[in-house]
Amino acid sequence: MADPKGFLTTPRQEWPRRPVAERVHDWNEVQVPGALLPIVGPQADRCMDCGVPFCHEACPLGNLIPEWNDLVSREDWRAAADRLHATNNFPEFTGRLCPAPCEAGCVLAINQPAVTIKNVECAIADRAWEQGFAPPAPPDRLSGRTVAVIGSGPTGLAAAQQLTRAGHTVAVYERDDRIGGLMRYGIPEFKMEKRHLERRVEQMRAEGTKFRTSTTVGRDVEAAELRTRYDAVVIATGATAWRELTVPGRGLTGIHQAMEYLPLANRVCEGDLESSPLSAAGRHVVIVGGGDTGADCLGTAVREGAASVTQLDIYGRPGAERDEDAEPWPTYPKLYRLSAAHEEARDLRTAPAADADARLFAASTLRFTGDADGHVRSLHLVEVDAGRRPVPGTERTLPADLVLLALGFSGPDQGDGLIAQLRLELEPRGTIARDAGFATNAPGVFAAGDAARGQSLIVWAIAEGRAVAAAVDRHLTDGTTRLPAPIRPYDRPMTA
Repeated sequence: MADPKGFLTTPRQEWPRRPVAERVHDWNEVQVPGALLPIVGPQADRCMDCGVPFCHEACPLGNLIPEWNDLVSREDWRAAADRLHATNNFPEFTGRLCPAPCEAGCVLAINQPAVTIKNVECAIADRAWEQGFAPPAPPDRLSGRTVAVIGSGPTGLAAAQQLTRAGHTVAVYERDDRIGGLMRYGIPEFKMEKRHLERRVEQMRAEGTKFRTSTTVGRDVEAAELRTRYDAVVIATGATAWRELTVPGRGLTGIHQAMEYLPLANRVCEGDLESSPLSAAGRHVVIVGGGDTGADCLGTAVREGAASVTQLDIYGRPGAERDEDAEPWPTYPKLYRLSAAHEEARDLRTAPAADADARLFAASTLRFTGDADGHVRSLHLVEVDAGRRPVPGTERTLPADLVLLALGFSGPDQGDGLIAQLRLELEPRGTIARDAGFATNAPGVFAAGDAARGQSLIVWAIAEGRAVAAAVDRHLTDGTTRLPAPIRPYDRPMTA
């Protein structure tokens, strides 16, 4: 604990964002470059080095948060990077994309703003790359065993890196043309520039991991054939089966899933396209769904120059303070949060029908109507109560030339044949069934991440990857492993 009074004398200060009027005209990350390092030391000083650090429990990776806070405060960046990478393969990803359940579990958060754990993590990760503290770590010797990892999202990459470093020969199969899964084509550039992803992929290549892109297992390669070629297979394909909205007018053109829209914008940033064929430019956009994916659509539509953008959330507007009865500390509370995209929409007044930041809360879609050519032109909605029941007399109509459905995902996509070819058993909700050791009913086949857990956070995805790697290593050796297993298959976030 570098400063015993830091939490008393220093207020919380977050990484500042660039002015809205500037950042909406580019796709760079929204934070001010170079503005984090000058403030991160005093922010790390606010950590109280608690006797029982609940931030550990709130983080499924078990990040050693008080330790690296203390090291940052003392400007020992190498040691801080070592402690951070001891539990997290990709801290620059979580430092930008994780909603920080660790901060909700911070003991300081009982009665004042939490330590800026996420910002400190990001600063360490970026400093580690700048100063060469994250070199490739190839194994000293190879085991002679081989593993195929299907899917290159955070779970697949974490599992692959752990197994490669343990000495196994690992090949990652990805159906898209580039590595990264949703981090590549689902997460907008303004949230995480893809250079961070490219850097990690190159590190993994230098360690010995092989990558096979543009290869759909189950279609381009038979899943059973893959199983015979490798000593073990890890399925980490994610939960890509999107949820539908079955209301009248859904068949009109101009209504698309978020994951049909976002990848095209990312491909523009990659240089594959000059402009997106689903660009929001000049169009009235309505986003159905109040989560992070909807916010990603919002920020993307703003940058594309939409005439208006409105986001519908079926839940009521949450409060600004934690409900101690329903969501007591240290659980992760549902609060009114202003993401960068919502801040942009608020300042630019992109949604005249919304109260402040483009969101309409407690709003349910009734139907869509279109023009004579069958293109959507209007979305009809109604306010709902806490039980999602329509409130009489509250129907409204919004102009809508482009509707984006951001309703989440139900489980892995079964259209590629992977699940059928391996005859994998499924849970009632559609996810892949597995035992306490991450193993499926198919011998030598393991499942991890959203494909088995269901839609979750990036920090849980990385924890799943690390844990399944330990299970696979145990399967391939004499029943022991030195790889860490931070979670079990049925662990869940803390709840009241």
